[in-house]
Amino acid sequence: MSKPYSDIPGTIVFDSDQAAVGYYLNQFCISLRLAPNREAFRADPEGYIDTFPMTAEQREAALNQEWNRLLELGGNIYYTSKLAAYHGINFQQLAGLMTGMGEDYRAMMVGGGRSIEGNRYKSEWEDK
Repeated sequence: MSKPYSDIPGTIVFDSDQAAVGYYLNQFCISLRLAPNREAFRADPEGYIDTFPMTAEQREAALNQEWNRLLELGGNIYYTSKLAAYHGINFQQLAGLMTGMGEDYRAMMVGGGRSIEGNRYKSEWEDK
């Protein structure tokens, strides 16, 4: 189903459909806020993650730290950031990884962010 915001480039909107798809993925990620769960995941990553009925794609993306793929598969950025934190990645570093900008991400944001020109809608792109 096409949604009015499906034409925004580089954006996965976490709406009710995404929430339903990613429910167990997000439950796994948020579980990592508790020390005993982090310890269980550290001791047996595959065993711990298998306690959540995720799809095979979600499971693999979580185990392989595929940050953008997690969002595509229903992950909420605030929940998936718990998984990143488990791996020692703070939110700013995560954004840098997800945008492919690395350390340049911070400088771009401090400098006012991305230009809106050419970034409003995919339909504005000449080379769609």
